[in-house]
Amino acid sequence: MEFKFVISDPKTGKSYQKALNNEWFVGKKIGDKVEGNLVGLKNYELVITGGSDNAGFPMRKGVDIAGRKKILSGKGTGVHVEGKGVRIRKTVRGSIVSDQIAQINLKVEKQGSENIEDLLGIKKEEPKPAA
Repeated sequence: MEFKFVISDPKTGKSYQKALNNEWFVGKKIGDKVEGNLVGLKNYELVITGGSDNAGFPMRKGVDIAGRKKILSGKGTGVHVEGKGVRIRKTVRGSIVSDQIAQINLKVEKQGSENIEDLLGIKKEEPKPAA
């Protein structure tokens, strides 16, 4: 099963995408720390911050299941309401990674010795000459 990983670096404010076949993430929850070696980032430590399933439903922390669930909420991930005290019922994905997940969001918790762009093989764009 292929996951699309979105890796955010809070130090630089940049995000990087990488698609991998990696079944090691199945069963992990939002907030779990994982080794960067699993996504090609040697000596990095990452934290799972969220994701979405193959139909676009967002993962939500606090819903401790691997499937979808309709919740009654007034704020938070996947819920946008107008007005004070308004709550709506929304379908969200649970916080446990399953084979139905399409995208996993990760945040860098501990930096490694090498640069992320070098490890992921991302080429830096050269500035365009002024016309």
